[in-house]
Amino acid sequence: MVKLVLADASYLKDSISVISELVNEARFKITKDGIELIAMDPANVAMVIFKLLSSGFTEYEIAQPQELAVNLQNLKQVLKRASPSDVLTLEVSAENKLVIQLKGSTTRTFSLPIIDIEEREQRVPNLAFPVTVSTPSSVLNDAISDVDIIAESVSFAAEADRFTILAEGDLSKAHIDIKNGDETMIKSETTAKVKAKYSIEYLKKMIQASKLADKVEIHFSQDYPLRLDYKVIDKLSMSFILAPRVEND
Repeated sequence: MVKLVLADASYLKDSISVISELVNEARFKITKDGIELIAMDPANVAMVIFKLLSSGFTEYEIAQPQELAVNLQNLKQVLKRASPSDVLTLEVSAENKLVIQLKGSTTRTFSLPIIDIEEREQRVPNLAFPVTVSTPSSVLNDAISDVDIIAESVSFAAEADRFTILAEGDLSKAHIDIKNGDETMIKSETTAKVKAKYSIEYLKKMIQASKLADKVEIHFSQDYPLRLDYKVIDKLSMSFILAPRVEND
């Protein structure tokens, strides 16, 4: 038996909206701690790690841990119909369907097929990052919007107390300096300059998680994967891992 009730549907609605930009189908684990997802995009370039904590639900009944896979585009379309005042209920029916109820001035019920996914179970890679930048989500969003008009890839660089985001096109350049200060905290375990290049197309999809959290933690290393962490205390966490672009692309 599974019955999960969210008084604020926006957490799930916005989360699925972001995840569906990267992943078409996904397997969710439902445990006593919450709903979890680890998935790779079809090109194996990006991973998304999501957890919606049981403490964020007004009702959370689960007889035993369960896995269910759904088409995320279908789920997104249903959740789009949720208004801010709707109470959202998730249940698994006897016919093995995911039943979604939206209750406001009317009660609307949708059922989606639970599908089979043959992909192997994903595991989060154990990565070590010498550089961590904690900054408002809006700062990263603005920087990615700036470099997006110049090139298809962006370099993240860190040294001392400075974090730089830069891009180069055929003739144009963009250079954004973000300094240690009241809003941004830069931690580096090395005195050497650290630099890595990433796809702007993927970053544009990932930074949509700013609708969930006001702050983002950026972790990277020299020519190494990037990790972005978005967290809402006692509610949810969403992280992304993005493979680096090779320097001679």
